[in-house]
Amino acid sequence: MTDLNHVVLIGRLTKDLGTDERSFGYNVSNNQARANVSIAVNRARKNGDQWIDEVNYFDVTIWGKTAENLKPYLTKGKQICVEGYLKQDRWEKDGQKFSKIVIVASNVQLLGGRSDGAGSSNDAPKFQPAQFQSNMSNNNYSNNYSQDSYGDSGMDISEDIPF
Repeated sequence: MTDLNHVVLIGRLTKDLGTDERSFGYNVSNNQARANVSIAVNRARKNGDQWIDEVNYFDVTIWGKTAENLKPYLTKGKQICVEGYLKQDRWEKDGQKFSKIVIVASNVQLLGGRSDGAGSSNDAPKFQPAQFQSNMSNNNYSNNYSQDSYGDSGMDISEDIPF
């Protein structure tokens, strides 16, 4: 029976993805890109009558084309969603055993706007509402179909949608 090892986290990058060997590089054996990033995940918990903010830091490894494509966008403070699995690395140094758990990303999504709150609101993309049009002559109804209006057709939607 297979066990389940699946993680989904939303957090903010703790530093820019640099060009140094430790944060971005290529695997020697298969020349596959690798990006090592760290994300901070904020969590609020209640302690008595007050809320306490906790921050947890997680190391994430992103492989392949995903790492290459995201490289210019992985900047400090950028909010991302990481989906992947946990991997435990173990090693021994000077007779002492060490262990570290990292998240190996299978899917990474950039969240927030282009400026992510860092710049002016003019940098953010503008929402363009979809234009609803009804063109009854181009559909596959038979010619004897009556286009009489009975009640609200739904085509008078205001562009000021409340959500």
